[in-house]
Formats: sequence, C-alpha cells, structure tokens
Amino acid sequence: MLFALICKDKPGNLQVRLDTRPEHVAFLEGLHGEKKLAFAGPFLDADGKPNGSLVVVDAPDLAAAQALSAADPYAKAGLFESVEIRQWNWTFNKPASP
Repeated sequence: MLFALICKDKPGNLQVRLDTRPEHVAFLEGLHGEKKLAFAGPFLDADGKPNGSLVVVDAPDLAAAQALSAADPYAKAGLFESVEIRQWNWTFNKPASP
C-alpha cells in the first residue's frame, strides 16, 4: 500500500537540506531500485526554495512506512520540523505498471 510522507523543514535549515541532499538522493534511488518509491519531490516556498518534501512510498503497513521515513538522511540530519505519514490511494493518472 502507498503512504505519503509529508515533511515540513525546520525554519532556517536550508543549508542542512543542501548539505544532506546527495545522501537523500542516493537513499531515494535505493528505494526506487527496491520498487518502494512511487514518487518524491520538494515543496517550495514563495521564493522557489525547498522547504519540505513529499515522498510517496510503497510499504506493507504503517510501521514499515515509519521505518522508511526514519531512515531518510534528511530525517537523520534533523531537517524536519514535522512528518505526517498518511495512507494514500493513487486513483487518477497512475502510470501503468511495467
């Protein structure tokens, strides 16, 4: 099942995000390779700078989604002010499975 990880950055932590981005991207690439990542990308502020993340993962249950969220290098670096994890149903414009 799919879970949306809705992550809000702590104010004033753009440099933490930038410094940790290479490890975060490698983490997401690993999830993609394991077929656990549906899609991901940053939220942007009014100036177009990243200030949060939306990551949608495929996990068997909430506990597994929480474990994936906690393993994200951004989370480990203390970037996030909050993380909301919600089960999600991809209804429209879902790409066809290969």
